[in-house]
Amino acid sequence: MKRPKLKKASKRLSCHKRYKIQKKIREHHRKVRKEAKKRGRKKPKKDPGVPSAAPFKEELLREAEQRKQRLEELKQKQKLNRQKEHEKKRKLEAKKNAAKIKEKAEGKESSGKSKAKTNKLLDKNSKKSFCRELKKVIEASDVVLEVLDARDPMGCRCPQLEQAVTCSGGDKKLLFVLNKIDLVPKENLEKWLNYLKKEFPTVAFKSATLMKDRNMQEQFTKRRARVDLSRTTECFGSKCLLKLLQDHVRTQNKAIQVGVVGFPNVGKSSIINSLKGVRACNVGLARGVTKSMQIVHIDKQTKMLDSPSIIADPSNSALALALRSIIDTEESGSADVLEGVDAILNHCSKQQVMMHYSIPDFRNTEEFLTLLAQKRGMLKKGGVPDVENIAKMLLCDWTGAKIRYHSQPPGSQTLPPYLTEDKIAEMQDCFNLKNLEEENNNTVQALKYPSPASSIIFQSAGMTNGTIEENKVTEEASEWENLETSKEGEEEEEDLTESDDDDQDDVEEEMDVKEESKVQVTRKAKLGKRQTSLANSEKQRAESEHSNSLSLSLDKTADEDDAYDFNTDYV
Repeated sequence: MKRPKLKKASKRLSCHKRYKIQKKIREHHRKVRKEAKKRGRKKPKKDPGVPSAAPFKEELLREAEQRKQRLEELKQKQKLNRQKEHEKKRKLEAKKNAAKIKEKAEGKESSGKSKAKTNKLLDKNSKKSFCRELKKVIEASDVVLEVLDARDPMGCRCPQLEQAVTCSGGDKKLLFVLNKIDLVPKENLEKWLNYLKKEFPTVAFKSATLMKDRNMQEQFTKRRARVDLSRTTECFGSKCLLKLLQDHVRTQNKAIQVGVVGFPNVGKSSIINSLKGVRACNVGLARGVTKSMQIVHIDKQTKMLDSPSIIADPSNSALALALRSIIDTEESGSADVLEGVDAILNHCSKQQVMMHYSIPDFRNTEEFLTLLAQKRGMLKKGGVPDVENIAKMLLCDWTGAKIRYHSQPPGSQTLPPYLTEDKIAEMQDCFNLKNLEEENNNTVQALKYPSPASSIIFQSAGMTNGTIEENKVTEEASEWENLETSKEGEEEEEDLTESDDDDQDDVEEEMDVKEESKVQVTRKAKLGKRQTSLANSEKQRAESEHSNSLSLSLDKTADEDDAYDFNTDYV
């Protein structure tokens, strides 16, 4: 029997489909032509070479050959360099492997060098570096200005700092500078001046809020025509403070260094800018803008030393930590911020807070924040109030110069244990206290103050304990250690690549390699864990996708398979 011939599938199409395909092809060609027109159809220019009639043809050809030779030499050099780098890497790996083997044999050893390196590699933002810089300022200065916020002067006082200055010995003096005096009622300010002057000489001060930058003077002059900066750029109390310092210079018969210290956002840098008359130090609403000691020359005889903020001790109350600690509001957790806001609201009059923010009665802090977020339009998706961001904004307002509040001085004056009458007399010596009182009265009368009704009554938590010594700082060890170990590993790798390829291995190098290998082992372990978790998640996704595709393919009909895909171009 003859086998039946298998017919090939017919290539015939319905006219409707065929015409559609032709139309699609025509459109595609039209689009290609348009794009080619826009580009301009630039063909690559061929090198015409040197014409035979040209003069100095042979010289030109020689130069071209020389260029080619140079390029070839460069390529060869690059190849050699690459080979050398590969060899160095191989040697490095061999050394690392040897170090690992030694570690396994000997066991884990803690070296003193690694500790020294980690201490050196502390970040500038760390609390220990802040303490180190602050101590430098205190030791270098002849006069220390402790800046206090007039709204809560007692909360801005640091007993550890005052004790360190008074018990340091020598002719070191301590002065109080009561800043932001325009944010409290006049009567309250006078009470505080009378209270503080019994312990240390106190200067009433209002620093300039907007200063012209040394590098941006032209822009400032242009802005001045538009914005009225008469009130904001005015500074009060600067003459009084400069006179006090000049009197001290005359008694000492030498140039002096004046250290400016205090908690965050009390206005240390802005006081220096006001005395200088130019924006010499960086100023900002964020806490901890100044990270290191900065020297500013006021005149030939006086140097101002700007310092980083005093670090509040974690044993302080929630209120003190909310207002006086160096908190990065962007990075800090929502629980800390909410706790700080709760502490502030508990120490204020509820009715005055409601009047100030024009908010109805609230039961707790969360309800207050939700109402404030709704009022100010700080909402997330779906109209949910953004409680976290509004809490951070409220903390910034209370530490900045936005909200007017005041606290009452204590009824009876009790001296701290480190202060005696002899010490007070010693600190007040060399200063003309009568002139100081007259100047303070002049500054008090020159300013405009808020009325007691518009200012919120605030209950102070008393003096805030601070940490000045570097050893007493309790930091988040895990974060800094991770940073230090990663930096240490990178530095050691660079040192090893730069070193010569000699076989002499000193004891120090072996120790460095061991430390590096330890760091790498920890990294590999972490990476392994991450990779396994990622692999598992990818497998799960793949399985789910596969199951979905199977279900879809089963549901498809024969008509859908035969359908023509108009997204593809048939040429």
